[in-house]
Formats: sequence, C-alpha cells, structure tokens
Amino acid sequence: MIRPSIIALSARTAALCLPAPGALYWLREKTAWRLSSPDDALDWQQGVADTVVTLLHRLHPARRYLFEAEGFLPVAFETAPCAGRVDAADFGLVADVAPDDLYGAGANAVALTDAVAAVPKGGTLFLGAGLWTSLPVRLKGQMTLHLAEGAILQAPSGRTGWPILPSHDHCGRMLGSWEGLPAACFAAPVHAVSAENLVIEGRGAVDGSGDRGDWWSWPKETRDGARRPRGLHLISCRDITLLGFTIRNAPSWTIHPQGCERLTAAGLTIVAPPDSPNTDGFNPESCRDVAISGVRFSVGDDCIAIKAGKRGPDGEDDHLSETRGVRVSHCLMERGHGGLVIGSEMSGGVHDVCVEDCEMIGTDRGLRLKTRRGRGGSITNIAMRRVRLDGVETALSANAHYHCDADGHDPWVQSREPAAVSSATPVIDGVTIEDVEIRGLAHAAGAFLGLPEAPIRNVDIRRLKIISRDPAAIATPPIMADRVRPMRHEAIVAEQSEINSDDPALLSAASVSLSFE
Repeated sequence: MIRPSIIALSARTAALCLPAPGALYWLREKTAWRLSSPDDALDWQQGVADTVVTLLHRLHPARRYLFEAEGFLPVAFETAPCAGRVDAADFGLVADVAPDDLYGAGANAVALTDAVAAVPKGGTLFLGAGLWTSLPVRLKGQMTLHLAEGAILQAPSGRTGWPILPSHDHCGRMLGSWEGLPAACFAAPVHAVSAENLVIEGRGAVDGSGDRGDWWSWPKETRDGARRPRGLHLISCRDITLLGFTIRNAPSWTIHPQGCERLTAAGLTIVAPPDSPNTDGFNPESCRDVAISGVRFSVGDDCIAIKAGKRGPDGEDDHLSETRGVRVSHCLMERGHGGLVIGSEMSGGVHDVCVEDCEMIGTDRGLRLKTRRGRGGSITNIAMRRVRLDGVETALSANAHYHCDADGHDPWVQSREPAAVSSATPVIDGVTIEDVEIRGLAHAAGAFLGLPEAPIRNVDIRRLKIISRDPAAIATPPIMADRVRPMRHEAIVAEQSEINSDDPALLSAASVSLSFE
C-alpha cells in the first residue's frame, strides 16, 4: 500500500495527497477515511474522499493526528501552533453591506485593517460565516486568514475609495504591474506585500465582484491612471500557503504571485465566467518554488500562466527576474484558453516547470509556450507527464512568433527569415512530454513554430496517444501567429523545431506556415 503524503499543514487545516495509481484529479473510487487524535479521544472525524488532494478542516492547533484511509497506509502529522485567534466581527464588521454601498465597504475595510493589526505574530484572523463587503484589505506576514465555511469576502462594485498600488515602491522595486511591466494598478481585494509565513485558508470564498462593476468592460485600458486589480495579489512574499478556499469573479488575473518564493496552493477552486477578459486562474510571475496541487479551474482565460516579466518598449529590463521551480499536480482545468501556459511575458526566463497527473477538459490548448522576437529570455526544462486532454483543440504548442502587443503583426516579428541574434532573441530548449492521452482532438496534437535564428530544441515526446478526434472540428490555425495554415485532426506539425518522438508516425512532414510569396 501507498502512504499519503502531507502537502501542507496549518494550525487548523491539513492538505494530503492520496496518490492512487492512475488517479489524476478525481480518485477512481471514493475512499472512506477516519481522523483521530492521540491527544484527545473526542477529537475525531470521518468522511469520504473523492479527490486525490484531500483537505481536512476543523483541526486544532498544535495537536497530533492520525489519518487512516481505505487502501492506504496510515499517516501521522501534527498541526502548527496558533498564537491566538482574533475574530473580525469584534472590530465592528457589518454583514450584508450592498455591493454599491461604498461607504459601508470602506467602513468594513477599516474594521478588517484594525483586525489584521491586532493579530499576534503566529496568530489567526477568523472571518465567520456571512457576506462581508469590503474595499481591499492588505494582509501582513506571520498570520493566518481563516475564511470559515459560509464566509464570503466580497469586493464592492464601484471604484471610489479603492486604493491604487504605484508602479514602484519607495526603494524603486516593482510594486504595481500589468502584463509583465511596472504599472500602477488598483489593489486586489486581498493583497500582501513583503509578507512572510502567511496562510490563507478555509472553506469560505473571496469574490472580486468583476461581474458587478465595470472592470470587465475596459480590459486593456486604465481608469484613474491605473490598471485593473487582481483577485489575490501577493507581491515579494515568502513562505505562503493557500488552502481550500474558493476565489471567483476577479477583475483580471485571479491569483497573481509576483516575485514570491516558496508558495504552496492546495485544494482551491478558481472560477470566472468563460467570457470574462483576462481572468487567468493562477499566474506566478518571477517566482521560485511554487507548488499548485488539487486546484480546480474554470476561468475566462488561461488556467495557469507562468510568467517572468517582459522587456519594456525601449529594452528596459531592471524589473525582470526568473521564474524557476513550478510543480503543478492533480489539478482539473475546465474551459480556459490554455491548461498550462508559459509566456508570453517570459523575458526574465522560465525554468524547471512540471505539470503531472492533471486533467484538462475543453481548454483551447493543453501545454502552450508562447513568445516572440524582442522578448529575450529563455524557457527551459519543461515537462508534462500523465495528463489527460479531453476536448482540447490543440494539445501541445510552442510559438515563437506570437502576435501580441501593438507591433505583434509587424514584419520584423512575423518574418520567417533569419534575424540577427541578440539579447532580445527568445530561446525555447528542453520540453519533455510523456504519457499524454488526447480525446476529441480538433486541430493538432502538436504545433511547434520556432525562429529560424533560434529554433525550438530538445522536444522529446514519448507515449502520446490520440484516442479520438472531434468529428465537428473546423480547420483553424492552431497557434496565434501570422500566416499559419488552418489545421484539422493533424498530428505533430513542426517548423524550425527539433522534435523527437518514440512514434515516428506522429511526426507530420507538413508545414506550419502558409507559403510566403
């Protein structure tokens, strides 16, 4: 038998992985479990797990527990201590404030700010069941925000009184940002700057109210000199744990760790309407050591988009930093433009990314790498293993001619002729695909378009299976670049790319690009 592993522990919550063979997000069979404590015979729970990543709630701080599940070896653990619990309701927080009541939302933000300040080092801020409308709240380090079951922390629908993060702090470091560049932005409904040892947990929800205000009606514009807020924005934080809660209706990217280290997210639910603009699910940017496990996505853009900033229009690069060490496992990606995407903001470099044991349903693409001339930087050591793709239009893609930004269609970006190599030349080198299953394929199993001056290299594909094709598929270009030919039911198509496969029949001799006259 296999022993469950501990993904993360807080004072009141535990995230466990039940690694049943062949299980992705869902367990193949529901599994009964029991939790007991040798420290208190009355402290016990039982339940049934249906997902690989299972969360245990209502635990007690600094207590030993024994978890036993059918078909698995028992596992013992001890919860973290808690230095004290502060109840947000004790600070004058008012429930059921209407989304358009900006005065009430502002008063609640003051109450929550006072409550955060009162939390002792290592303590917990408890937000009980109820609808709590508040302007943005900034958390601090060395604390836990516990969202109880039935608690909804909701942003108001209007912007009056909404704080704005400047593009840089007083030391000149990037603070506010937009699509890889320093930029003033509205503060997220929940945000933290330079916080360490921060936990956000519980069975409650954060609602960004993107559907209530006008946030989604000006996706690429500014208001009051600022870009749209994220749902949860974590800036230059360390040792962050996110457990169990739901976050929905973000004004733009839902969870945006920016310049963070050692972040774990487990058992979250991330939701936005399919037509909501730029509501990516989870976008680690310039981060190191990120683990995303057992998260369920259904969003209006990419489910996960890994980024590392982009050079400014005049080559500015002092804000760039690499992303390294991202592991995604046992997640469910439903809808979304891409399951796991890297770029296009990758100028600082993205390295050592692995997505394993996940299921992607109805996303436009599965694994998607995108960049363009002018970005610079490199994408290296990317792996996808044991992933099932169902109803995904293009399973695998890597595109070095991505037509983003105002000049994205200019000839110097889209030309298939070699350009001079410089620090602004992007590199893609080292992609491993193993044990991937595709059902309902529409356009192509793989589309790889490299630069003639910097071809995509070292792509290894093993045990990829196309189980079925979508009979209703319409021939469509599988990647976003100029002069790409429409495709339908194709295997792996490559241009200026080095692809190795253990099944040569998957490698098509057809071109990616239409012929240039």
